[in-house]
Amino acid sequence: MSLRDALRIPASEITEESVWHDRRRLLAALAASPALGLAGCAEAEPTPPPRRPAATPAQVRAGFATREELTRYADVTTYNNFYEFGTGKADPSRAARTLRTAPWSVRVDGECEKPGTVPLEDLLRGLSPEERIYRLRCVEGWSMVIPWLGVPLAAVLERFRPTSKAKYVAFTSLADPRQMPGVRLPVLDWPYREGLRMDEAMHPLAFLVTGLYGKPLPQQNGAPLRLVVPWKYGFKGIKSIVAIRFVARMPPTSWNMAAPEEYGFFSNVNPDVDHPRWSQRTERRIAGSASKLFAERIPTRMFNGYAEQVASLYAGMDLRRWF
Repeated sequence: MSLRDALRIPASEITEESVWHDRRRLLAALAASPALGLAGCAEAEPTPPPRRPAATPAQVRAGFATREELTRYADVTTYNNFYEFGTGKADPSRAARTLRTAPWSVRVDGECEKPGTVPLEDLLRGLSPEERIYRLRCVEGWSMVIPWLGVPLAAVLERFRPTSKAKYVAFTSLADPRQMPGVRLPVLDWPYREGLRMDEAMHPLAFLVTGLYGKPLPQQNGAPLRLVVPWKYGFKGIKSIVAIRFVARMPPTSWNMAAPEEYGFFSNVNPDVDHPRWSQRTERRIAGSASKLFAERIPTRMFNGYAEQVASLYAGMDLRRWF
């Protein structure tokens, strides 16, 4: 069976449009009810954890590499979630060629001393990209091992001098229906939005991606600039970023807005917290050979294997509530 055949979604698995709209109306009603206290919503934020020592330099370096087999470049660039170009895994690699990645600028504002709209080359000026190997998991249970090329998120954010009022960082993707056919459909409330708590954003393992496998980042993988937070599920890795905002309150995020009972704000990889519709105790690794798409299922590791580096960020938090 070819990779293209493997990526086809059976018609029986596609939700009818009327059912989708009814579900979205129900979720909106649930999210609006203060009595439910849904985890991850801005009206009920967790108490910040006590300050703990940050990861040591040795721990951070250990998170930059792995001896695990790399996912093939062909699979990394043809099996993607990028709903702005379609909901099928093969859609982005076919449609994303319409995305114009230059010139590109990013607007940075909110609770900071130096807001502004900055060309991408200035945003990254003076920062030397490094090839860092990270594991990226998506919530569906499949994972990849990718040699990303990127720069520390903290180094970029510090240039805008966030104030003490900045407790979170909000990110926004491009949403241009002329370039992105998926934006013409009501799959999500466009534009795509994501967010991190400030200490998560400043952690040395959080970074902005500019390439992979030593090459510039392809459109279907989020060119020209995307986020990777390796201890969180893949949907936190917002693509084609056009805006960054420092905020005082927990910002809305796209999947938490669409289905708050399924996708929490933090979205840390936690095998002990099941998705309402499937277990997250195991994952499917994208196979390294051309003979098959998926390898055998393997156990999911807490914080995607980065517990030593990031567990202190969540000390004292109920990770079942704040999922």
